[in-house]
Amino acid sequence: STKGLLVLGATNRPEILDPALLRPGRFDRRVIVDKPDLNGRINILKVHSKDVLLDETVDFKEIALATSGAVGADLANMMNEAAINAVKHGRSAVSQKDLFEAVEVVLVGKEKKDRIMSKEERRIVSYHEVGHALVSALQKHSEPVQKITIVPRTMGALGYVMNVPEEEKYLNTKKELEARLVELMGGRAAEEIVFGNVTTGAANDIQQATNLARAMVTQYGMSEKFGLMGLASQENQYLTGRTVLNCGDATAAEIDVEVMRILKEAYEEAKRLLSENRDAMDQIAAFLIEKETITGKEFMEIFRRVKGLPEPEPKKEETEGIPDTEHFSKDEMPGQDTRPAEEEGGWVQAGDGGRDSQ
Repeated sequence: STKGLLVLGATNRPEILDPALLRPGRFDRRVIVDKPDLNGRINILKVHSKDVLLDETVDFKEIALATSGAVGADLANMMNEAAINAVKHGRSAVSQKDLFEAVEVVLVGKEKKDRIMSKEERRIVSYHEVGHALVSALQKHSEPVQKITIVPRTMGALGYVMNVPEEEKYLNTKKELEARLVELMGGRAAEEIVFGNVTTGAANDIQQATNLARAMVTQYGMSEKFGLMGLASQENQYLTGRTVLNCGDATAAEIDVEVMRILKEAYEEAKRLLSENRDAMDQIAAFLIEKETITGKEFMEIFRRVKGLPEPEPKKEETEGIPDTEHFSKDEMPGQDTRPAEEEGGWVQAGDGGRDSQ
């Protein structure tokens, strides 16, 4: 016979399939549909914008860089939110600003300006967010800051810092992960330095930092104590991504101690950076309390003025890059000469009760 039968199947739990289904002669070809990369997100945005009028400011690459990990449905939702925002403001075309606001709506919810915080809470949230942003700017292995806000959002965040990568990355170095840990601890460190007390706003930061530090120890081989030993395996790769330890109780207890050490070192480093730049933190926090939302460019302008640093030379015209983001170059890192070479450091962070959104 020249006719055959084609059988298609789909699952997000391939690890539980009966091996008899997967042996040769059965389901021979596997097509893995993963989350889109940078070019994939750009093309998906183009598809969903074909019936939307865009103005000349729109750059899909910048939006794609800011939405790492987003899938097609997320990007379609963002484009729809951007169109709604443009109509609400009486514009006939969607702008880049509309798209970035749509990204925030999808990630952390809509602005909730009717939520009234006390003057003291606004100060705490402001210093918390500036702590994250300042630590990020002071580390050369961190991602640039694009926006800082203390406007509450409907998903519970009282404020957040938006970091946007300068390029799509598929690997992270140990220094980058260590810088990320210090950044996550920046909010809590700022609270302790300024107010001598801490709040519940860092709950999500602590959870993220703990998960990252544990992965460094058990999965990435980035712990001197355990070396290259694989201590955990991932289950449900396409669903929860949950990991399970492959070790005894005694080793698990040692892992907890090692994770605690890494987190403590990150917290101490965050406090050191913020203490050495307290004047900048105070002025940026005061500006944020007044304006409620500031861009990465405004943030860096204040920092350079406080520290007496020269403005960077204008870059040559390029079509690539992220608007309103800045970072220190390697040669101008404040206080870098005082740090031993081996100690060089390096979606939105959202705190429970929600300070940051990541």
